[in-house]
Amino acid sequence: MNLELLIHECKSNNTKAQEQLFRLLSPKLFSVCIKYSKNYVEAQDNLQDGFLIIFNKIHQFDNKGSFEGWAKRVMINNILQKYRTQGVFEIVSENYPDVVDVEVDEETVTMEFLTKIIQELPDKYRLVFNLYVLDNYSHKEIAVMLNISEGTSKSNLSRARTILKEKIEYKASNEMNEAK
Repeated sequence: MNLELLIHECKSNNTKAQEQLFRLLSPKLFSVCIKYSKNYVEAQDNLQDGFLIIFNKIHQFDNKGSFEGWAKRVMINNILQKYRTQGVFEIVSENYPDVVDVEVDEETVTMEFLTKIIQELPDKYRLVFNLYVLDNYSHKEIAVMLNISEGTSKSNLSRARTILKEKIEYKASNEMNEAK
């Protein structure tokens, strides 16, 4: 069954089509969930919740643009809404240091390690980092999405980069000491 027909069948609440759509898109959408979640279990919960919303709102998809892109936005918005209700973004700071450059030695720092340390970031830093760096949203867009100021978005991004840089440098220095 092609994607357009699957979407049409899902709009008619066809559970077999919903299952097929889930199987088709869940790997890509799970990678979105893992970026925005604290851990694997939370990512699984976010994926399930997100798909429920996708199926409930699928009639709003008007076949303009990519369905996968639309589903990704629904998934991200669902996750961000959970964080907004938890009050993650209540502390506002307009003070942000200069941009921190993080250089990564690809032989030393694996993708698994980077994913792990990004997931360990406090929620407000992790979400802004992912939206800005990994999904290319502007600070203005992030401010609207998270209901924060642009300055807070910039501050949170800078703090996230600083924390990541410190963890990468710590790992590199430990590996250098072990090699001696």
